[in-house]
Amino acid sequence: VQLQASGGGFVQAGGSLRLSCVISGDSLVDYSIGWFRQAPGKEREGVSCTSSSGFTISYVDSVKGRFTASKDNAKNTAYLEMTSLEVEDTAVYYCAAGLLGGSSCTPLSWWSHWGQGTQVTVSR
Repeated sequence: VQLQASGGGFVQAGGSLRLSCVISGDSLVDYSIGWFRQAPGKEREGVSCTSSSGFTISYVDSVKGRFTASKDNAKNTAYLEMTSLEVEDTAVYYCAAGLLGGSSCTPLSWWSHWGQGTQVTVSR
């Protein structure tokens, strides 16, 4: 299973970006999908995680109401729609997949497959 994340970029505070994560080598339908981020000097944190069914999605408190995660099994692609971006959202964003079933982002060791990361930079 390989994951390819894209969609990062440079945006002003208040702007929007949509990240995509294309999964190859297996069907997305069996996988929970997680979005994680890591800012310089900080630990990697779970941003949003979606159950394999797509019906249950968790969000870290700091992005609730601003970020929306989804997965399109037919396209084998997961998305993270980010709006009202804040400077504090600046980080490298990673997608991950795991045969977990549920929507918990932790522990990170549960996630067996990781994408390469895409940089999101939000300026004032």
